[in-house]
Amino acid sequence: MALKDQQLELKDQQIQRQARDIAWRDAKIEKVNFELARLKRWRFGAKTEAMDAQQRQMFEDTMAEDEAALEAQLAALRAAMPQTPESPKPPPRRPRRQALPEHLRRVEHRHEPADTHCPTPGCGRPMTRVGEDVSEKLDIVPAEFFVHRHVYGKWACRCCERLVQEPAEPEIIDGGMAASGLVAHTMISRFVDHLPYYRLETINARSRVHTPRSTLASWSGQGGAALEPLYELLKRFVLSCAVLHADETPVAMLDPGAGKTKKTYIWAYARGALDAQRGVVYDFCLGRGGQYPVAFLASTADPPTGPDADKPSSWQGTLVCDRYAGYDQALDPKAYPDRRSAACLVHARRKFDELAKAGASDVAVQAIERIARIYRVEAELGSLAADERLAVRQALARPLWDELLVWLKLQRRRVADGSTTAAAIDYSLKNWEELTRNLHDGAVPLDNNHLEQQMRCWAMGRKAWLFCGSELAGRRAAMVMSLVQSAKLNGHNPWAYLRDVLARLPTHLNSRLEELLPHRWSPTPEG
Repeated sequence: MALKDQQLELKDQQIQRQARDIAWRDAKIEKVNFELARLKRWRFGAKTEAMDAQQRQMFEDTMAEDEAALEAQLAALRAAMPQTPESPKPPPRRPRRQALPEHLRRVEHRHEPADTHCPTPGCGRPMTRVGEDVSEKLDIVPAEFFVHRHVYGKWACRCCERLVQEPAEPEIIDGGMAASGLVAHTMISRFVDHLPYYRLETINARSRVHTPRSTLASWSGQGGAALEPLYELLKRFVLSCAVLHADETPVAMLDPGAGKTKKTYIWAYARGALDAQRGVVYDFCLGRGGQYPVAFLASTADPPTGPDADKPSSWQGTLVCDRYAGYDQALDPKAYPDRRSAACLVHARRKFDELAKAGASDVAVQAIERIARIYRVEAELGSLAADERLAVRQALARPLWDELLVWLKLQRRRVADGSTTAAAIDYSLKNWEELTRNLHDGAVPLDNNHLEQQMRCWAMGRKAWLFCGSELAGRRAAMVMSLVQSAKLNGHNPWAYLRDVLARLPTHLNSRLEELLPHRWSPTPEG
């Protein structure tokens, strides 16, 4: 009896411990479930709409990390709980994972039983392979440094006392230790991945390679200088189109004399969004005045020859831009009669969108709906030629534009002067001719979104490296980013493009330099 009493007491203690463990796990699971629910409210709540694109992307990345961590904790807690018989549940639906890219190198691992004889007692016969299950896991090997070892043999004729040896291969940095691939990697890290040199120095040090930031900066400077002729060709190529996008964004530049930074600007110009050949070029300028686009547009793919050779050439066509007054000088009809302006419909819509989000105007909501109808028509025209696109716009989009114009004039008479709704309507009415330029030219897009997307790299960059060190550094950054961003527009890997171009430039004929432009480039077989 004493032994049984002792056993019962031990069982009671064990039950109490299990009850405490279950209660602790239940509380933990409840807490994790609450955290998951709160994360989802944050992720899909209205407050996230106040974030800009970069903030929202960082928020989404963090939420994904937190959600995955909480799900893992929840799975571990449930696995540790004692299993109780429950009614059968359907198996959870497995998320549909995107297939891993086919071009990646596959390292195959074979997993077969050590003994392929039947383990059933009394059988032991050889088994037959009837199939296999394949599971793929994505892995990575960090960037690997390696050394090109060039050995130049010396051959001598003892009779003639003559020495023969192959000349040294030309490199983008003569006498330096960096090959074209490393120079391209440094420039891509700086101008595409927006890594300051001190961070890149630390990253390289993890591979036990000493690259002081001054050396990295020197490589970028020499690489940028070699790319300057190609940048000038890219600028002429972009300005050879009849429809050109333009935009500008501020960038800080260090002003050592004043002990602070001052505001400078990147002006961007891109070929039309509907153009078959893509290209974008950036121009670093010290200000935002109208003289900068005037100076930039005073060049063309075909400079004047003969008796007009001394006259300045000038771009002609349709400029898609916002209504910033700095473009007025470049679009002056008296000075440039062959230039036209096309306004951005997104800018007009944005003024109504701000009112709609604030709940300040029913007119704004209706305006957004009417503009959306125009965009629905345009969404079906991307693959058409310019003439076909113009014909469809005339048939389907023009009635919507005409209806929008009548409706805007009617609403303008109903709203009070000086109100925000009146200001939004006035913006569209004042710029109606420029907004409807697409109804007269099938190559003109509805908005300037194409170029605004190409400005994001500068918005991200200035948050990483904060400012340009000098005017020359700003111009070099604009030059390199023009080439790599154009390479991305044409579907190229920016590192592969820059590496191949830097390797070929020292021996490439100047007369064939256009072959290295992003829209014409094709990698060398060994590249």
